[in-house]
Amino acid sequence: MNFMRDRLVEKLKKHDEKALSQIIEQQSRFVASVIYNTSKGSLSKEDIEEVTADVFVTLWNNAEKVQEGKLKGYLCSIAKTRALNKIKSLKNTAVLNIDDYDPEDDFSIALDAEKKDIHRELREVITEIPLPDREILIRYYYYNQTVSQIAAEMKMNLETVKSKLRRTREKIKKKLIERSYTI
Repeated sequence: MNFMRDRLVEKLKKHDEKALSQIIEQQSRFVASVIYNTSKGSLSKEDIEEVTADVFVTLWNNAEKVQEGKLKGYLCSIAKTRALNKIKSLKNTAVLNIDDYDPEDDFSIALDAEKKDIHRELREVITEIPLPDREILIRYYYYNQTVSQIAAEMKMNLETVKSKLRRTREKIKKKLIERSYTI
């Protein structure tokens, strides 16, 4: 198998597109699993596909750097670097949105009408909460991040995050009671 890979790499170095196609076919799953494992499951399927494509573009543009018998290692190295870069870019630009979370994504059994109603009402109340309080709440309850993780990612003091979370819960409770829900 290494002999076949080495021949493909030699063809790739001569800019043979068929060789690239074969390498992609043979190595896509491997590259995607490296990206998934590096991201610890934090990247979406679309992000993993995008990073995988970036890995093969990098391979194409830098084929001459691949040493004999080192294709998998080279792909692994690129995949890890690209995955970490993607995670970093998402952390720098992402503001979590309540609409991105759907309780049915958790593969729960269909919610009954009352639960759907309270969820819809809760969503509405949460969208009225100003940032950064809303983001802290979403990160904590919907994305299951710890207070420490939230403080680190949002570059805030741990105690500030705790107090904002407590005050936001109180505001939500008050608004739901005003809307005739018993808490």
